[in-house]
Amino acid sequence: MPVIFEVLQYTLKKGTGHQFHSVMLNESIPLHVECGLKVVNFGNSLDNSDKYFLIRSFSDIGTMEQKLESFYASDKWRNGPRTAIVSMIEESHRVLLDEFNF
Repeated sequence: MPVIFEVLQYTLKKGTGHQFHSVMLNESIPLHVECGLKVVNFGNSLDNSDKYFLIRSFSDIGTMEQKLESFYASDKWRNGPRTAIVSMIEESHRVLLDEFNF
């Protein structure tokens, strides 16, 4: 079965990297898991704590779109870590790869 990897890279507001990671570790990632999203890896960049990455995997693009739409529309996300996370992001980039290009 093919696998799609979604790689998200965030540039965070200056000085928020450690706080961002704490919110991801303690709130967002557990919520991802609870909602059935597969998180491959996440964390601060080694050379700049205000750069961050999140890698998730999905069986296909259609499943990815459905799961992400459901996750981001959920009350648990909207009333949970969303506000804290969004407030610390200055810029974000997304790349999709298949298992052969990962």
